[in-house]
Amino acid sequence: MDSDSLSDPLVPYVPATAVQSAKIVIAGYLGVGKTTLVGSVSQVEPLRMEERITDASVGVDDLRRTPHKTDTTVGMDYGRIHLANGSLVLYLFGTPGQTRFRDIWEGLTEGALGALVLVDTRSLEDSHAVLEFLEGQEIPYAVAINGFADAPQYPLHEVRQALSLEDHTPLTTLDARDRHSSVLALIALVEYLIARRAPVPLVEPLP
Repeated sequence: MDSDSLSDPLVPYVPATAVQSAKIVIAGYLGVGKTTLVGSVSQVEPLRMEERITDASVGVDDLRRTPHKTDTTVGMDYGRIHLANGSLVLYLFGTPGQTRFRDIWEGLTEGALGALVLVDTRSLEDSHAVLEFLEGQEIPYAVAINGFADAPQYPLHEVRQALSLEDHTPLTTLDARDRHSSVLALIALVEYLIARRAPVPLVEPLP
């Protein structure tokens, strides 16, 4: 799959060339960039279900990495992107980051073909709950490191080891604000999902 649609403008309709579609979950811990990524790649006006962060979050949600964060996703983010010259449509569903929204995670992942998990090198340990959830739901995933300006940079093999990722699990880097790198991460996920498909068994002709 190529990246020939990276510069497509907002398109409020599904192109007539679409022959395949897939539901993809954008997952990750609180403040890792899920809402930003959906907004940067979506070719429709993204849907955001956010609320203001209040004192009720104190002691419940870990905001140390994002002290200036004023809103948080409490339902989902939604967007849509067309790839492969419009023949493939991805419906993107961003999850809330907090584990207390596990019931919403379960609803959003139902019927999903795969997930793109965003991680932050400043708190890789926070990603384990998300990865374990997806594995429990048997949803294949790729992982993308969102490159925050003040985040330490590690070799990919060290991040893979820290997250206990299998060798076959795609691990990439991106800037969630940048459409190009974000779409490339989605393409890496889609290519992984295609490669996982079991070949159709041959049917022997009747004698």
